[in-house]
Amino acid sequence: MRATTALLLLSLLAPAAYGVSWSQAEYAGTLTDPDLDEVSGLAASRAHPGLYWAVNDSGNPARLVLLKPDGTRVASYSTVGAENTDWEDIDSFELDGKRYLLVADTGDNGGIRTDLSLLVFEEPRTIKDGGEMPLAWKIEFRWPDGARDCEASAVDPVNGDVLLISKKRVPPELFRLPLRPSTGVQVAEKIATLPGIAQPSEQELEKNPVYGRYRSQISGADLSPNGRVLAVMNYHSIYFYIRAPGQSWPAATQRPPSQLRFPWLPQAEAIAFSTDGSTLLIGSEQRPTPLLRFRVVSK
Repeated sequence: MRATTALLLLSLLAPAAYGVSWSQAEYAGTLTDPDLDEVSGLAASRAHPGLYWAVNDSGNPARLVLLKPDGTRVASYSTVGAENTDWEDIDSFELDGKRYLLVADTGDNGGIRTDLSLLVFEEPRTIKDGGEMPLAWKIEFRWPDGARDCEASAVDPVNGDVLLISKKRVPPELFRLPLRPSTGVQVAEKIATLPGIAQPSEQELEKNPVYGRYRSQISGADLSPNGRVLAVMNYHSIYFYIRAPGQSWPAATQRPPSQLRFPWLPQAEAIAFSTDGSTLLIGSEQRPTPLLRFRVVSK
């Protein structure tokens, strides 16, 4: 599908029909790379179309890995000037003619972190396995009212915002931070809550109290290339919030989202639009794990 056609579909499809305009889940490949034990985020490369960047969760080196969509490793980069406290998501974006990656160091299962950070790296123009990726800038921030876990981020470069979604709150909270802030520690601004995220039933909680409790918690997010569709993922579904031209995210998220369920994955936490918006790729923290692909389809 041509990029212009895919973006046109993304901009014109009505919210109520958006979910049915995706294909069924397709097997894209299997992730077996030993350097990716706990993939917590995926992002489409802007510098190398057709490839994806992946990051590991906490307890792993501060490394970014470039992949083919079937999970085959292309290159691995060590980061300079950054540590992996608890990396939970990665986003790609373009700004002022340059291509960047933003890593959300925002995980906090224990609810104890007071200082968090977003790490921005410029994408390397050439691929070099074993290369280094220096830190371009760092956004240090805190939550406005105490610690919370966050595993989902998205970058809106047109508005100059980073969007963050809390994991364990019901309903999930949507926050914003400036992408290029002034110096100093920022305070995340709560701008909305997300309606329409299905919560576990009593039967699900009785069947498996642990999995039943967390399977509806938000574990990943991405923004479509045209900036109109916010895809939010938990452990069983993708939810789509659609913004009309000129509409704010607080206004856009007042409408219930459409929902796209996917086959069971052991711990689905990674989601990425392709650079033309025509596909979504999702993956899990467990290794080995299948990578699943969805395609935009016409009615």
